[in-house]
Amino acid sequence: MNSPTTETKKSTPTLRRVVIERAEPEVDGGRFAIKRTVGERVVVEADIFADGHEVIGAVLCYRPSSEAVWRESSMDLLDNDRWQGEFIAEKLGSYVYTVQAWVDSFRTWSRDLSKKIAAGQNVSVDLLVGTELIRSGATRARAADARRLIEIASALGAHSSAGDGPAIERMLDAELMALMSRYPDRRAATTYPKELRLVVDREKARFSAWYEMFPRSCTSDQNRHGTFRDCIERLGYISRMGFDVLYFPPIHPIGRTGRKGKNNSTERSPEDVGSPWAIGAEEGGHTAIDPRLGTLEDFKRLQAEARGLGIELALDLAFQCSPDHPYVREHEEWFRHRPDGSIQYAENPPKKYEDIYPLYFENGHSGDLCAELKSVMMYWIDQGIRIFRVDNPHTKPFSFWEWLIEEVHRDHPDVICLAEAFTRPKVMYRLAKLGFTQSYTYFAWKNTKSELTEYFTELTQTPIREFFRPNLWPNTPDILNAYLQNGGRPAFITRLILAATLGASYGIYGPAFELLENRPLKPGSEEYLDSEKYQVRVWPLDHPDSLRDLIARVNGIRRENAALQSDWSLRFHPVDNEQLIAYSKATEDLSDIILVIVNLDPRYTQSGWVQVPLREFGLDPALPFQVDDLLTGAHFQWHGTANYVELNPSTIPAHILKVRR
Repeated sequence: MNSPTTETKKSTPTLRRVVIERAEPEVDGGRFAIKRTVGERVVVEADIFADGHEVIGAVLCYRPSSEAVWRESSMDLLDNDRWQGEFIAEKLGSYVYTVQAWVDSFRTWSRDLSKKIAAGQNVSVDLLVGTELIRSGATRARAADARRLIEIASALGAHSSAGDGPAIERMLDAELMALMSRYPDRRAATTYPKELRLVVDREKARFSAWYEMFPRSCTSDQNRHGTFRDCIERLGYISRMGFDVLYFPPIHPIGRTGRKGKNNSTERSPEDVGSPWAIGAEEGGHTAIDPRLGTLEDFKRLQAEARGLGIELALDLAFQCSPDHPYVREHEEWFRHRPDGSIQYAENPPKKYEDIYPLYFENGHSGDLCAELKSVMMYWIDQGIRIFRVDNPHTKPFSFWEWLIEEVHRDHPDVICLAEAFTRPKVMYRLAKLGFTQSYTYFAWKNTKSELTEYFTELTQTPIREFFRPNLWPNTPDILNAYLQNGGRPAFITRLILAATLGASYGIYGPAFELLENRPLKPGSEEYLDSEKYQVRVWPLDHPDSLRDLIARVNGIRRENAALQSDWSLRFHPVDNEQLIAYSKATEDLSDIILVIVNLDPRYTQSGWVQVPLREFGLDPALPFQVDDLLTGAHFQWHGTANYVELNPSTIPAHILKVRR
């Protein structure tokens, strides 16, 4: 395809008869890119039609942004002038795609010839027209094909005027149709007026299991600060649970001015370690490591050991400073000043964060500030980090993130950024459009069947899915919801299974999660009592009540079943009990079908009849079928659409069923 969006202006315009409308997927009229991972299909549809009754030809045009030559994939008519084509996202980085269509004279002629022959009409003149169309096609064809078309046209020329049988057969044979379809006359083709964009990420952007851990709590002594070397000893524990991303809160020096004590107290003792998000001290800022954790060499050794176990390290990217950060001394202009001359600390009324100074982008020096923040991210990329959990991105300018992510992805398209933005939906979606690879969600606060069904239908079955990739967390250091506080062990199991099966990407904050930590700071609060944000915690990893073995089983199920490794196939199914939720995921070829049923009531046994969509699963309604519970190893013979389930939360509150075909 030659320059699809560029047309030469003429005094008499070329009549382009084909209309192309409503190309999809298209995010905000093409302002933002859609997202896929390497190897995924990109299915594109558009309304394509023309005046009259001619046959239309259409192609999906696409190319990596770094290449000049367009590739093409044919588009097929679905119904009611809706066309569809697809291509495979073959490599990391950005692509562009569009649609081109034209009136196909030869296929129109061939269709009409068949109709005339069927009606017994004389077609000798039509055969002459066809011969001329073939000769014209030869002028557009490549050398070998051009010679073949000329041979065919010459052979037909002697017979066409008579309208004899051999000429007719040759005009309609498969070889000729294939050759002519390869070289249509596209001089008056219409091209969709937009080059739409696609960002292709690596597989971990679509499918990942995260484990959050404070490295300073990798210790067996409350009075001894954990180190990276201690974390190396913890890697086997994390690996056995099946996680492939290990996320650390900030690992930088922690400020002393305004440092918070235990439980976020403004009163502290000299032994208090402070919040890791109060970044910066005399030892350095965002490119320094807290000396209590170790050295850069220790960190790199930890990376290497983790990589050997299939675990990738993710770092927190928190663009904010403690009052002791070098930026405060060297670039006071990067912070907002109050009328009394003091620097404004962070607030989320009624909460106050006296230990944190937000960066101020409207300072007249934003160019220098943005360049410095980019250098921070590039520093850690140079140290081998390719995954960042970005703290509170909604408190920085949208334009900054769009610029920064585009700058980073230009040379490092494998970088993944998870947006920690628990804010209004439109703000969360905007950040995803701007380039954030994954996003936290409202999952932690969606507990009823109706809430879960409505929310995840929105995320997986509407255009939002084109740009917003959810990462589900049942808990974080900031979120201990009422369901976990009050539901005991069954509540933790329920939320684990929901997160791990509703979402292809999910995470837990551990060891708090697997050790069932559910003590709030005070009634009605989602803050943890004795929060790890403000103190070192010693965790009894071998506690008999730990969920570590169940977590390992769930993560193993995820790895072994392709259906759970993406989100778009998620479908909810009726159950005649509001405390039971049922949903499925399946591969496109139905080679892997997973049906999940969860008891949302952490206290009482619940039962009901699940409606199984047999035909959607490719099952014969007249025959029994087997489902295997991957959690317990049990096997069930089911019959028909409606099947009975009963789940006791004191044993296991869910089925993860593999449907056998």
